[in-house]
Amino acid sequence: MTKKKELELIENQYLSLSDQLAVARTNLANERTFLAYFRTGIVLFSSGVAMVRLDILEKIYDLGLVLICISPVIIFIGLFRFKNFKSKIKNMYSKMIIFLVSSTFLQY
Repeated sequence: MTKKKELELIENQYLSLSDQLAVARTNLANERTFLAYFRTGIVLFSSGVAMVRLDILEKIYDLGLVLICISPVIIFIGLFRFKNFKSKIKNMYSKMIIFLVSSTFLQY
């Protein structure tokens, strides 16, 4: 049996439905936050390209270059935060399961 299957069995046995839903909500919130960073980076990049390419926007050409340079940084920050928070969620989740399993054994 794989570790993932074992974790799911322990999760279903020791976590209540509200705890399982809380973990799922936390993961979904983390994904939404990453997508917001990604969306912001894409919008900044496309706005910068439009400012650079369109002749009628030549007065803000420099701003377009700045936006093009900033957009990968925004996406990278979002990716870093996503991975960092995902590992924190996994660590917290593992500690919660260990606590619940050990407290269950201590009751008997």
